[in-house]
Amino acid sequence: MVSGNLFNRRKNSWPPEEYISKATLQLFDFDSAAPPEHAWRRRLNSHANILKEFSVTFMEAIKMVKLGIRLWSYIREEASHGRKAPIDPFTRESCKPSASLGVPLGGMGSGSISRGFRGEFRQFQIPPGSCDASPVMANQFSIFVSRDGGNKKYASVLAPGQHEGLGKANDHGISSWDWNLSGQHSTYHALFPRAWTIYDGEPDPDLKVSCRQISPFIPHNYKDSSLPTAVFVYTLVNTGKERAKVSLLFTWANSIGGISDLSGDHVNEPFIGEDGVSGVLLHHKQVIKP
Repeated sequence: MVSGNLFNRRKNSWPPEEYISKATLQLFDFDSAAPPEHAWRRRLNSHANILKEFSVTFMEAIKMVKLGIRLWSYIREEASHGRKAPIDPFTRESCKPSASLGVPLGGMGSGSISRGFRGEFRQFQIPPGSCDASPVMANQFSIFVSRDGGNKKYASVLAPGQHEGLGKANDHGISSWDWNLSGQHSTYHALFPRAWTIYDGEPDPDLKVSCRQISPFIPHNYKDSSLPTAVFVYTLVNTGKERAKVSLLFTWANSIGGISDLSGDHVNEPFIGEDGVSGVLLHHKQVIKP
């Protein structure tokens, strides 16, 4: 069990003007590009609190003896049938709660991938009963901006470069990417099941960028709310006098967490749908452990 003050003080979540200027909020006041007034907020250059484990007192433990016995009996019964109990307080989970996490991706009961408020994808829980907490740093959005006939250029991964997954021997050269975002003028806003990341003049000082993250939670529609999908919608506003040519890049490893992208026999193929939508289909061969 963990404890920690996730919100620090109320001003970390209210009002939005403390994180984004009113002028920027007005620019995004269309197509749901602006974050809501009530949301959990963080600057991208801030650091998460360290959650500390806590224990129960002796009297609390005495009161929970009967419940503990019932849970222990239930867990053993499930294990005798080769099943894993969905509630098991006696086993330490590999994915512990973290104050760095934001709104997860995915529908109900379909597995999930968490996304940190600084932009990293982590906490992969795709196969039932599995969880890989480490971030896959290849999974990133990047932006490229060209102005004035190419004389002004800006390029950066849309996440600060101070991540624990960078600079290690096995980062496969990802640390050499353009990690030029400081995060000082970029903010994350979470209101489940959506999240907004606002880049207020980073990396181009005259470009405002809004990234809206959506997962399918639809009232009274369990079927569509269970779809294992997530959508990212980008809105860009050019406040400069020059025209800007902007390209967005999304990179994603054929992985279900950790180093599973290196297990081999994975295949990627492009596709074009009947409605003209194009993309890349990732076929992942999962290694089944005996």
